[in-house]
Amino acid sequence: MIHVQDIAKRYGSIEALRGVSFDIKPGEIVGLLGPNGAGKSTAIKIITGFLHPDSGLVEIDGLNVLKDLRAVQAKIGYLSENTPLYPELSVQAYLSMIADLRALPSSAVTRLLSEAIYGTGLQAYLTRPIASLSKGLRQRLGLAQAILHKPQFLILDEPTVGLDPTQIVEIRALIRSLAAGSTILFSSHILSEVEAICDRVIIIINGEVKADQSLRELSMSNRATLVLQRDNSDVAPALGALDGVTSIRPIRSLDDFPAYRIDGAADITPQVYALARDRDWPLRELRRDAVTLEAFFNQLATTA
Repeated sequence: MIHVQDIAKRYGSIEALRGVSFDIKPGEIVGLLGPNGAGKSTAIKIITGFLHPDSGLVEIDGLNVLKDLRAVQAKIGYLSENTPLYPELSVQAYLSMIADLRALPSSAVTRLLSEAIYGTGLQAYLTRPIASLSKGLRQRLGLAQAILHKPQFLILDEPTVGLDPTQIVEIRALIRSLAAGSTILFSSHILSEVEAICDRVIIIINGEVKADQSLRELSMSNRATLVLQRDNSDVAPALGALDGVTSIRPIRSLDDFPAYRIDGAADITPQVYALARDRDWPLRELRRDAVTLEAFFNQLATTA
């Protein structure tokens, strides 16, 4: 549904994007991550047609963004990091104006306005001027305008900034529900939000895609932790003899039992379990260690 192929963009001597490519399938919620200046905002602007790439191709639902811009933008709902709002308008007047600009059919306007307003919890603020709204309420209004026309593609740049914890939970649920009818690209600096909402992450660093994988795959490492009731002298040599084991390090568990951290070329927990059973080791715990998105992101960012 979203096809990005070898897009590049330069600002003078600075290469903002260098051959960025990825695909997003229908119904996916994909997180777009990167440190400040990595190129993710440039990528979003190119995908939405607000900026032309120096080279490369972007297609939305089979349409070329450069050649079919109006048709593409009609399919997109976009919440920018700083959504342009008109402070003198009321919430209702602003959303009605967006409905007019979107040329929504008159027979559907009332229903679509109602769904966007109730979906973002703005029903108590319809007559309030935008200038009087808190940052969180303005953020919800920006999301309401993005979803008003039931877009096939929803691009959200920092959608939970300024929201309180209760509002964040509500917006998470709303974004999840929108995935039933929209493909969502979600950009945020709050990694816990990406983990809570997204199915997959694309990480851009120095203008290049450094990672593109599902969060489920990313969370599972090839490191295992073995905890024993008591230590045996044959444990370390036997573990080292297993196929695929790259390193072994003795540690102490949190409850002070002898333990080993084992790295492998692939998941080696089945082999370790079989070995412990065959050797009759007093096994207390065996687990495949998980990797947090924060740890994975920081590792990429510091080694780039």
